[in-house]
Amino acid sequence: MKYEVVREFPNDIIFEESEIYVSIYQPTHRHRPENKQDIIRFKQLLETVELALAEKITKKEMEKFLEPLYELQKDKMFWEHTKDGLVILLNENRCVIYKLNRSVKEIAVVSDTFHIKPLIRVFQSADAYYVLGINMQKYNLYIGNRYDLEEVVFDEDTPRNVEEVLKELGDAYETGYLTHGTYGGTAGGNSVYHGQGGKKEEVLKYTEKFFKYVDRMVIENYTNPTNFPLILAGLDENQSQFRKLSHNKNLLEKGIKIDYESIDKDDLTEKSWEIMEEFYRNKSKELIDKFNNLLGTGNSSDNLVEIAKSAVSGRVDKLLIKSDVIIPGIVDKLTGEIELIEDSNAPNDVLNSILEIVLKEAGEVVLLSEEDMPTKEPIAAIFRF
Repeated sequence: MKYEVVREFPNDIIFEESEIYVSIYQPTHRHRPENKQDIIRFKQLLETVELALAEKITKKEMEKFLEPLYELQKDKMFWEHTKDGLVILLNENRCVIYKLNRSVKEIAVVSDTFHIKPLIRVFQSADAYYVLGINMQKYNLYIGNRYDLEEVVFDEDTPRNVEEVLKELGDAYETGYLTHGTYGGTAGGNSVYHGQGGKKEEVLKYTEKFFKYVDRMVIENYTNPTNFPLILAGLDENQSQFRKLSHNKNLLEKGIKIDYESIDKDDLTEKSWEIMEEFYRNKSKELIDKFNNLLGTGNSSDNLVEIAKSAVSGRVDKLLIKSDVIIPGIVDKLTGEIELIEDSNAPNDVLNSILEIVLKEAGEVVLLSEEDMPTKEPIAAIFRF
């Protein structure tokens, strides 16, 4: 059994039955010399897992169970191409790995369920978003939250401008046929392409192919796997043309109508968060209003016991959980009965178990801060029926 790098969340491994579940979270580095320490830190986390497993299985069983992680440790190519964070989920049959565009808090857990709350936090739309800056010449993609915006680092073979994209698509055109000039005193965003001889229809054809390529690449590699919202940044004419061609369901109606290369990252972050703050505020308000409106009708609750039993019966449509809260205990996946554990260091978390059950039953899980929760309890749910 080897490991596989995945992008979609949730992955089916979360729903597979196993006697033992291993979850490893590790911050990583993209470049040398910082990334040299990543293998060392992984080895230390692996040793933590080995100590925990030694209390559950024999040494021979452990070696077989951890074989994918031992292989990973030796894979120099893998460690030379990491991103900002790494999540590893391992059970008796499979090992999946997430390479993340954001850092994570280091942890290694051996439990009767996967530890996925931090992973949900990464993938849910309540804290992160993308910004696509585009003009007729090139594009840039950024990932951000309320505090910062950073450029996404693409693989070396990813086309970054119109010429590279057309070459990737195998579009034959004469060298120099597609030229551009800069207008308005700024570079990049105000560049306007024109064909020699005034062949505007050819320019439109090239631009359409370029925009379609970028749209598809962003959908397949970024917004679909994460479900993060996408903000478009560009001049009016570029915004209009791109939106007509786009099939991205995560693209927000409101965009930043400016040459994205003419402003610095701080200004782009500020303008982006103004849009996202309104988006999240409206989304959270709708969710909280729905929860409150249903209170007393039997269709919403903040009672832990009731929610656990409703989860196993497939009743939970929306599950709201307070971030960074752990309730040590075990949830029976058949009955929903809860067994609390007094040891605060116990690896089993009731909230984590409930959210796994809800995800398996195709419910939506949202992690919120304490101030955003609609109740003082660490959990709330809206039921399907």
